[in-house]
Amino acid sequence: MKQAKPIMIQGTMSNAGKSILCAALCRIFKQDGYRVAPFKSQNMALNSFITEEGLEMGRAQVVQAEAAGVEPSVLMNPILLKPTTDVGSQVIVGGKVRGNMSAAEYFRYKQKLVPDILNAYHSLAAQNDIIVIEGAGSPAEINLKSEDIVNMGMAKMAKAPVLLVGDIDRGGVFAQLYGTIELLEAEERAMVKATVINKFRGDPAILAPGLEMLERLVKVPCAGVVPYITADIDDEDSLSERLGATASKEIDIAVIRLPRISNFTDFSAFEHFAGVSLRYVRERAQFGNPDMVILPGSKSTIADLKWLRQSGLEGEILRFAAKGNPVFGICGGLQMLGMRISDPLGSEGGGSIEGMGLLPFETVFNAQKTRKQTTGTFAGVKGMFSSLNGLCFKGYEIHMGQSGAGKDVLQSGNVYGSYIHGIFDENGIAETIVRALYERKGLSFSPDAPFDLHAYKESQYDQLAAAVRAALDMEFIYKILEEGI
Repeated sequence: MKQAKPIMIQGTMSNAGKSILCAALCRIFKQDGYRVAPFKSQNMALNSFITEEGLEMGRAQVVQAEAAGVEPSVLMNPILLKPTTDVGSQVIVGGKVRGNMSAAEYFRYKQKLVPDILNAYHSLAAQNDIIVIEGAGSPAEINLKSEDIVNMGMAKMAKAPVLLVGDIDRGGVFAQLYGTIELLEAEERAMVKATVINKFRGDPAILAPGLEMLERLVKVPCAGVVPYITADIDDEDSLSERLGATASKEIDIAVIRLPRISNFTDFSAFEHFAGVSLRYVRERAQFGNPDMVILPGSKSTIADLKWLRQSGLEGEILRFAAKGNPVFGICGGLQMLGMRISDPLGSEGGGSIEGMGLLPFETVFNAQKTRKQTTGTFAGVKGMFSSLNGLCFKGYEIHMGQSGAGKDVLQSGNVYGSYIHGIFDENGIAETIVRALYERKGLSFSPDAPFDLHAYKESQYDQLAAAVRAALDMEFIYKILEEGI
């Protein structure tokens, strides 16, 4: 049976740009007429997605699948780790929860997952021409290499040539690349076929002497210098870049930045309106005077509610809501807005806690996680967002608890909540909410044109691909693909 040709992107560190470069290669190969799919054996992230089959996977591979023009599949991300504490994670294998493990427990266990990884990879490879594999962190973590299943360990399993990416924006890129390669075993060094300098600002000619010296030292050619790209692509590490937004625009939407915030991309649709500021608030002093507050999802709802209480932000939200201002909770945020959260089975460590009391229901965590895609039509919405009624939405649900009646949107006066991730994404929904916020302030809202999120994403993937294609020696990349290891 014909198997796809693999190519792997590894980085000198986290946030070197692996995910975005993988997305770019997926779009380039698609543009060149190939069937291409992304793959990451193990992803650690709180941003996740539910497939049509009701299976959970990391959003980074969803973005890469969109760039490749294919439907997301859990085969693209067979292992997902969702941190629950600083030293523990929920382990999801093949889209289903396997259990909670400490870092030490998982380190001892993960070699048992190699068959799951290989089954997913070979199934995907049988359906495509090219597989773009993403590594995680750095391949030179010498304390972890013996049990590696996501960097050189994965490259060996897939027989994948490796492009090693360094982030010049943080400084020290030559030391990053040289040190990483020197810490690899001889067999591993032979698999690194090229280096890539990423996130460069300035004149590439200034880099030329350094690149020549690096090539002599590591005996690996450089495939290109990729500029700092401003294409708007959802990225696992992009939250940090969003934190600088300030309330300097006509409409101010404040998202509470919970310690274990999940699926922060749920609110990206609001960022595309020129008069709207979407900012992430983690301290009471940052709360200000927003026009709407959003409580996002959380991987540890009870712990994050306690943090919300201790930080003083709960009091700010309660005072804000008491004035008739709109509050919207998504998933874990919805649960916090209720009367009580109970965890009788210890899904999040056990116990019970009073909620914020803004929505009239209680949440009880159960043993089974709800995982499903959801579509529907807004109906019965009252108050300032009643114009949503009749609009169609779609998204997905990922939650342990059940909260009151099974409505898509729960409401009590000016407080709204939903379990549906992505509920703001369909055309017209975010615009309707923004228009209502403008009208409430007595302002005129005149968007340039109706915003089409799908068309916008496609244009951004094309922009990303064009920039990376111009920066990399694609003839050399195709040669690496053809020759393999």
